[in-house]
Amino acid sequence: MVCEKTSTDSSIWSLQQTDQEIRNRTSVSDFLLLGFSEHPEQQPLLFGIFLATYLLTVLGNLLIILAIGSDRHLHTPMYFFLANLSFIDTCCSCTIVPKVLVNMHTQHHTISHPGCLVQMYFFMTLSLMDNFLLAVMAYDRYVAICLPLHYTTVMCPQRCLLLVTASWLCSHLLAFSLSFLMSQFSFCASHSIPHFFCDLLPLLKLTCSDTHIFQIMMFAEAALSGVVPLTCILVSYAHIMSTVLRAPSAGGKHKVFSTCGSHLTVVTLFYGTIFLVYFQPSSSYSADTGMVASVVYTMVTPMLNPFIYSLRNRDMKGALWRLFSWGRCCTP
Repeated sequence: MVCEKTSTDSSIWSLQQTDQEIRNRTSVSDFLLLGFSEHPEQQPLLFGIFLATYLLTVLGNLLIILAIGSDRHLHTPMYFFLANLSFIDTCCSCTIVPKVLVNMHTQHHTISHPGCLVQMYFFMTLSLMDNFLLAVMAYDRYVAICLPLHYTTVMCPQRCLLLVTASWLCSHLLAFSLSFLMSQFSFCASHSIPHFFCDLLPLLKLTCSDTHIFQIMMFAEAALSGVVPLTCILVSYAHIMSTVLRAPSAGGKHKVFSTCGSHLTVVTLFYGTIFLVYFQPSSSYSADTGMVASVVYTMVTPMLNPFIYSLRNRDMKGALWRLFSWGRCCTP
């Protein structure tokens, strides 16, 4: 009777263990963000660099927004789009960098499954919004330079607001569709993500579900949200270059190149790293290359944008100077 009971208990325990193993293969409660943990001796240096970069990013972009909002001379379509770009850069940094800093400080690199998906969703939304907004800014420059007589009619406040709203809606829809599909996947391999945040391709490498439909959808969305805006930017600047080269005034050419140069610099930084990471099959994704490129477009580019747009722009420098002067006057 004792042997029979022992055998029954053993069978129950075996069934429970098998059930637990099945659940472990089909669900996951936490991911491990390895990030830069392979080099613990570099953690204090990296923490200092990332913290300084984060503070500069937030401070610089908030100053751009305050300067544009407080100066009525900058209440134009170009600066309206620039204020939106600064807001997106601030949000993107706040989505990624604080978690990286906390992980480095506490040496606990875990992130919950829902938290990982939420971070991925917001990061994709903001990155897609960057794509669309850079295209809108290029179109704005095209109308201002190539169709100056129609500028106030074409880029009226209602149309500017409509362009930004449509960009936000498209970004949220595209990001939600991929995030929803990712939430249905099973993760039965390692739960260690060789990255410092929850990005699409590193997560895709961990799943044991069939990702064929997902990858087709991902490349289709990449074409829609990446290639189409980039084509708009290239076409806009082709027309701008053609118009500028026909202009007789050297001063006019210099002003146009000064205005457009900042935007082109940001476009080059952004799209260079995006294409390096995302426009490749997930099977050939390199974790090291992905991390380096991700540092550029999640930390470096948002930090540089305020400097790129303000240092070469007399209107922005004037607005910032007036903002600082007003702050000093209000200080008791």
